[in-house]
Amino acid sequence: MIYSLHGKIVETAPNFVVIECGGVGYACRTTQTTLAKIGAVGEETMLYTHMAIHDTAIELFGFATKEELHCFQMLITVSGIGGKAGLAILSDLTPNRFALLVASGDSLALTKIKGIGKKSAERIILDLKDKLVKTNPVLQEMPVVVNTSKTDSLAEAMAGLLVLGYRQEEVMPILVKQDENLSPEELIKFTLRELGRQAK
Repeated sequence: MIYSLHGKIVETAPNFVVIECGGVGYACRTTQTTLAKIGAVGEETMLYTHMAIHDTAIELFGFATKEELHCFQMLITVSGIGGKAGLAILSDLTPNRFALLVASGDSLALTKIKGIGKKSAERIILDLKDKLVKTNPVLQEMPVVVNTSKTDSLAEAMAGLLVLGYRQEEVMPILVKQDENLSPEELIKFTLRELGRQAK
């Protein structure tokens, strides 16, 4: 079992990277998110890995963060979701955004990802909703009133909106489309603005 790779990037392509470790080049399938984080050819990097052994091949998947790796490993436990679909989902969504979509039951948003149909999206939500709530700190923070602790901006924004009297299913589709690097105050402001537009 290969837990991680630490070495030089020798080649990249869409959803693919080769890492040279001790003179051996390891080909890893990966996400666009990871490719954007790890740097350019010639630079050193480290990936957390998942090895999939099939009848005809051995595939290695690499991720820049443990969160992305764990999310991928959850996804491929869902019937009909293989490595390719898992990479497609995590190329479009960060682990936190994916968790928020699943927790809110937003299957429509998942169907917008290439290769994910309605049945697959519904199966992902059915199989992973409870698991994600138990393992994702963002979702566990949602019911908590916003405080000064360093919690995820999306979680703080959701908590603030709940305090204001909005329902989770009402604001979630808007919130998850926003830039999660924004402050909780900015996320709340933009969500309220969008709710106002919808009410007109």
